[in-house]
Amino acid sequence: MKFRFIVSLFASVFLAFGAVQPSVAAPSASNAQADAIITDMAQAFKRGDRKRLTALLPQAKGHTLEPWAAYWELKARLDEASPQEVRAFFNRYPATYQEDRLRNDWLLLLGQRRDWTTLSDEHPHYRMRDDRELRCYFLTVELLEKGSQANPAIADEVRKNWMGMKEADDGCTLAADRLFFTKHFSALDIWRKARLMVEQNRPRTARNAVQIVAPDSAQLVPEAFNNAEKFLAKHIAAPQKVRQELVVMALIKVATADADKAEKLMRNKWQPYLTTEERHWVWGVIGRQAAMRLDDDALSHFARVAHDKDLNDDMLGWKTRAALRAGNTPKWPVVESTIAAMSPEARKDPTWVYWHARALLARKKMTPHVQQEATGMLESIAGVRGFYEQLALEELGRKVTTPARPPAPTADEMDAARRNPSLQRALYAIGMGLRAEGVREWNYATNLVDGQGKAGMMSDRELLAAAQHACDNQVWDRCINTSERTRLSVDFEQRFPMPHKDAVLARSRQINLDPAYVYGLIRQESRFITDARSHVGASGLMQVMPATAKWTAKKIGLANFTPDQINDRDTNIAIGTGYLKLVLDSFEGSMPLAAGAYNAGPSRSRRWRAPHSGSGPVLEGAIWAENVPFNETRDYVKKVLSNTTNYAALITGQPQSLKAKLGWVGPRDAAAPAENLDLP
Repeated sequence: MKFRFIVSLFASVFLAFGAVQPSVAAPSASNAQADAIITDMAQAFKRGDRKRLTALLPQAKGHTLEPWAAYWELKARLDEASPQEVRAFFNRYPATYQEDRLRNDWLLLLGQRRDWTTLSDEHPHYRMRDDRELRCYFLTVELLEKGSQANPAIADEVRKNWMGMKEADDGCTLAADRLFFTKHFSALDIWRKARLMVEQNRPRTARNAVQIVAPDSAQLVPEAFNNAEKFLAKHIAAPQKVRQELVVMALIKVATADADKAEKLMRNKWQPYLTTEERHWVWGVIGRQAAMRLDDDALSHFARVAHDKDLNDDMLGWKTRAALRAGNTPKWPVVESTIAAMSPEARKDPTWVYWHARALLARKKMTPHVQQEATGMLESIAGVRGFYEQLALEELGRKVTTPARPPAPTADEMDAARRNPSLQRALYAIGMGLRAEGVREWNYATNLVDGQGKAGMMSDRELLAAAQHACDNQVWDRCINTSERTRLSVDFEQRFPMPHKDAVLARSRQINLDPAYVYGLIRQESRFITDARSHVGASGLMQVMPATAKWTAKKIGLANFTPDQINDRDTNIAIGTGYLKLVLDSFEGSMPLAAGAYNAGPSRSRRWRAPHSGSGPVLEGAIWAENVPFNETRDYVKKVLSNTTNYAALITGQPQSLKAKLGWVGPRDAAAPAENLDLP
């Protein structure tokens, strides 16, 4: 089945590509040999085998993926290639992803070499514009030219890029150094970057920041990071002999591992030596860590912070979550004031728009003006596109329904999609098993260029046609991804496809499981890629772990199961749905709890529902989901439930309620059937 699909895909790609590049022939035995050359080169590139790449490159000439082969070969030796060679590559493969990808790589190299003249000359030709380090290099050129007279907007852009980067990059660190020199950045800006990197376990990046503001103290960063408690004990006897900013970093390091220990250190020793802003930051870290543990006293730590403006958006987010979770009734005034303290950018996130509106509507004294303000907030995000958009829709008294389908792509629009060289190469690469390369090129073609190599996104009509092209070739992840990028036209059947419909529906009905829930989960797990494999070893449509598959096979009576069957479509669906049903029953039918368990494990979901020995408040499902401590699982639960609601609207043709699917989450009912505690 898979082999027939790949041959068909290659044939369609070659036929379409022949119109724009006649040298490419139809598939044959020789093409299979040519494909093997490309695969060999891809592997050699990953190994860094320059000699092998150079030796194989002539044999890749004329292949559909020749631009990739040429890119790998030149990228592998870019550090020693001449500018003439690089520009020759640009001229040979104009308007391609590979041209722009190599230009990105070359511009980064020019920045590292401080070749500002060549970088300035070449940067206008760069189309992707999505590399933050490269952007910082380009901004550095202006800083070097204009110094203190540089546009203040540059400082804001560098701050945003630099603060958002975890790795020890050269470009944004250099730009930050220049901005500190020209007094566009304050010392506090730099120290806050160092603190964030300690929180995110990036000691080298933290040291680079300290090197800018206090070169004499940079060598102490490893000690403060790796032996934080010892560092603090060493200096408490003579606190003035060490920079207190390093003490703050050490306290943050302790807090990320043990918030209770950090609290004691603050109360008993270090608080008097810190500035108000520094104290607030440390208490913000302690409060966030307590909130992530779902501690009842998390808000008491945040209460030590007199000014929310001294906290960053992440801390304020966790303060908001703690306020939502505080008892059976959220502390709405705290929710309102905390969200109001967030940055303007954070306040635009649908998460905080929704909860801010809810907080306004919960005011004891409701005025028409406040009612109008809250309604306007909800209307600004209401729709079917995501979790909080759907909740906002329901808060306004409307349910989730399937939008009217836009007109199907015309024959001319479909022909344009099929003839797009980047889309052809992307499908060919995916069909060959070079999924990462194919996905990158597909995304480039649909998101960053207009199909003719010019900067700008495809139109909605072009995106719908490209998505349909992917759907027709059963490349479901690109179908979904591309359809989701439309701005005004929403095609639910593209965004929420139902491959393997007969098998999924039959299995779901057999075990009394909602097929919309199954589809909502598969869409999030694998995007319907049957041979998908995660970095932790989960496999197939429903991303089942080997040990879980073996356990579930026994539980559901699947005879003669062997691990090599896990990617078989029907076996994967049988085991995945069987496990999901067992998890759902174990959590008394709670979809959010079961989704959390499917992603992070049942023991974690149990702990999150009642973190304190089986006791705790009864929460709205949305509040429980928002308080899931793991970023990945929190996002997963929300997306699975949102997907489920949309699939239910498609399958039933009836309006749907996300709130009903979320339900309420609280401690386990003592009258509930015995829990399946051996669930893996």
